[in-house]
Formats: sequence, structure tokens, C-alpha cells
Amino acid sequence: MKIENRLWLSFFLMVIMPILLIVTVLFYSVATNLKQVREVYGVKDGDYSVLTNASQAYEHLTDEDYREIQSLTGTMPEKIFTKEWQNETDKELQKKNTNLIIRRGETVIFDGRKDVGLLQQLPAYEGTGEDAAVTMGTEDYSKLLLKQIDFKLRSGENVSVFLVTQTRGMIPEAEDMLETILVGLIAIFVVSGGGMTLWASRGIVIPIRRLETATKRIARGDLDFTMEVTRRDEIGELCANFEQMRKRLKESSEEKVEQDRQYKILISNICHDLKTPITAIQGYVEGLMDGVANTPEKQEKYIRTIHNKASEMNTLINELTVYSKLDTNRVPYNFQRLNVEGYFTDCMEELRLDLENKGIDLVYRNECGAGMRMIADPEQLTRVIHNIVSNAVKYMGKPVGRISFRIKDVGDFVQIEIEDTGKGIAAKDLPFIFDRFYRADASRNETKGSGIGLSIVKKIISDHGGQIWVTSKENVGTTMYFVLRKYQEAVNG
Repeated sequence: MKIENRLWLSFFLMVIMPILLIVTVLFYSVATNLKQVREVYGVKDGDYSVLTNASQAYEHLTDEDYREIQSLTGTMPEKIFTKEWQNETDKELQKKNTNLIIRRGETVIFDGRKDVGLLQQLPAYEGTGEDAAVTMGTEDYSKLLLKQIDFKLRSGENVSVFLVTQTRGMIPEAEDMLETILVGLIAIFVVSGGGMTLWASRGIVIPIRRLETATKRIARGDLDFTMEVTRRDEIGELCANFEQMRKRLKESSEEKVEQDRQYKILISNICHDLKTPITAIQGYVEGLMDGVANTPEKQEKYIRTIHNKASEMNTLINELTVYSKLDTNRVPYNFQRLNVEGYFTDCMEELRLDLENKGIDLVYRNECGAGMRMIADPEQLTRVIHNIVSNAVKYMGKPVGRISFRIKDVGDFVQIEIEDTGKGIAAKDLPFIFDRFYRADASRNETKGSGIGLSIVKKIISDHGGQIWVTSKENVGTTMYFVLRKYQEAVNG
């Protein structure tokens, strides 16, 4: 569920659930307390005015007791003066917040309230027999409701029985009901609000804490974990994006480690490949200085060797310079529309003489039309061809070899095939020969180079929008294939 929908649902539940719970609490509380009101105050069904009229409620509270005592004064008045009846009656009346007071003549013979001040303010004997409940008029006793029963003994002595009820602004049952409702409301708001908040926060806070933990792990350099995505909301999308970021960071970290390793290999290769010609140059120069080359023929041989070794060093340095520029995309390509036949004819003429001097035959066949053109940077394309040919010569491994060039028309592309009759490449090495610093031949004494020549070739072809691949058989030869996009005039419709 989306966070926005979760929040809206949480809002509605926080409104609706308390209302439903409040209605339930009110119904239960009112039903329970009204039953008690009916039992205590003798209220008929549907007449609950006592809930809002406390005086009326307290007046009816002791009606039954009043009638019983009044009946007793007419039938068994002597019983009223027994201690047993007085104590039991007062005990029962106390349950209704009422006390019993009995006055005989001018003397109070029983006082359930034990209140001297009240005794002095009790009304005089009236003897009407129909006494109504009255509220005490004095300020100190304004919350006392008084019922008086007067009767005469056979001796003519006056007796008054008082039922003194402690009143409040609201009857106890109503107070209990309001207290229950209030407690219920507080509990409802706390439980429903807390529950909805917990439900909403669990969907937001917990995933955010997981993200916080994950960010701290990344900050420590720990990328070996997985951010599980178990949701389909905004947090889930954030976790998914975070996981993608973690994977890319890990890949970048691994690539950096691999790149550092390759750079170390490159430096090691360069040191070795530079040390060999430098050592040779140093030796031949010392031979010239010491007079070891004491004939013109020897001197010429020494100088030619020094020149060749210096050329090897220059080639290696140029290769590294080109690689550095290609790797940082600082090579300014100059793409042109080149005539396929003209470009490769000139290129073959340039290569043929150099290869013949090394005992290698060059075979060239162009299957494209005379007017076909392609899009390429001539300087960089020449570098590609020279690198491939140099690599073929380096790994020829035979006194007599052959390199064949085939130019083909393959739809929207021109396909160039460069085949040699060298010692070939092992199948296990084929997937890696275009990798930077990779050298298929493990014997460094037989092959010289940085291991970046073919990676330069792949980069240049890729920047041309083409592709390059290779096939090879050991002891048979290797064929390099690459394609370049043809130039086609736009046709106006």
C-alpha cells in the first residue's frame, strides 16, 4: 500500500474507530447504570429525569425506608427504641448515604451522624404525619436532605425520626456513568490513536531505519549485503533504488580494484619492456665507447641495433599515450567519408613493403564497389590496422607467414577481415584478448608489449559505432573481423 493511501486510511480509522468505540462504551455504560438507577430509585422505564435532577433522585432514594418506618410507628412503635433495630436500620441507610436520627421529647436517643451541630438545627415536632423531604436551609448543611416522621407515644410523649441524606450535585450512578464514559473515552483515544500511529509508523519508520543502517554500512565501506525489497510503495521503490545504487557502488569498487591490479600489471610490463631495450642500448653504446666495434661494419650494426631498440621504446610510449587519451575520452576524432577502395589500396601499399622485409606475404581482396564510402577517422582507422597487423607479426611464430586482407559489403556495413597464418590463440584466451593489459602468451621472453594494443583497437572501433570479434585455431592462424558503417546519401521522399 502506498504511503499516501496508508496515511489517508490511518486518518479515517482514527476518526471512525473512536466514534464506533465511543458509541459502544456509551451504550454499555448507560445501559448498566440505568438498570442500577431503576433498582435504587424505583424509576420506571423511560423516566430517567433523576439523571438530571439530583434533588428528585435523592428524595426518592429513601421513599421505601420512609414508608416502612412510618408503618412501624403505627403498629410497633416500641421497636424503634431497640438498639438492634436502630443499628441495623442505620447500617442499611448508610448504603444510601443516609443516617438515622431519633429524638424522644427533647432528647436525641440515637444519632447515626454523630453531628452535634446538626442536632441543634433539627426542626421541631410538627405531628402532621405527611412530612415532605426538605433541604436544610443553613449554609453549613445545605447539602443535607431531611425527611421527618413524627408520632406520639401512648404516654403522650413526642417522637421524631429523621432520615438525613447526604446529597451531591449529581447522583452517584450518574457520576459513575460519567466516570466510566470519561475513562472509556481516554482509553479509546489512547488505544486507537496509538494503534493507528503504530500501524502507520511501522510502514514508514522501520524501512527508514533499515535504510539508515544500510547507509551506515556503506559509509564504513561494507557493500556485501542485500537490501531486500518486500514492499510496492514509495519506500519499496526507494529500497529498490538504494539496492541498485549499492550494486553499482560494489561494481565500481570491484572495477577499481581490478583496474588498480591491471595498472600494477601494466607498470610491471612497462618496466620490463623498457628495461630490455634500455639495457641493450646501454650495452651497445658502451661497446662503441670502449672500441669493441672497431670496424665500420660492427659500428653500423651497433648503431642499427641501438636505433631499433629506441624505436621499440618509442612505439611502446606512443601506445601508452594513445591508450591514456582513449581511456579518458580525450581523443578528438575526425570522422570523414572515405572511399573504401582508395583508402585500403593506399593502406596495403604502405604495409606491403614493411611485411615483405619481415618475410610475410600480404594478400588483399576488395569485394566492395568502386564508389562505396564509409564513415571513419582515417588516422585512427590506420592505427587499428597497424595494431592488428603488428600483433599478427609479433605472434606469427614462423619463418614464413601470410596476412590476408578481405573487404566485404555486408548490408549497412563494410566488413574488414584480417587473417594470419600464425600460431593462433588458445580457446581459453579468446574471450579476454580485448581486455586491457591481457597477454595471451605467458612467456614474456618471446613476446614484447604492454598488452593494451587490442584494447585500443576495440575502443576505437566502438567509438566508430562498429563491432570487432575474433576467431582462431592454434597452430593454424587467427582472423580479426570488424565492421564500419557505410555512408549512404539521404533519399528525399
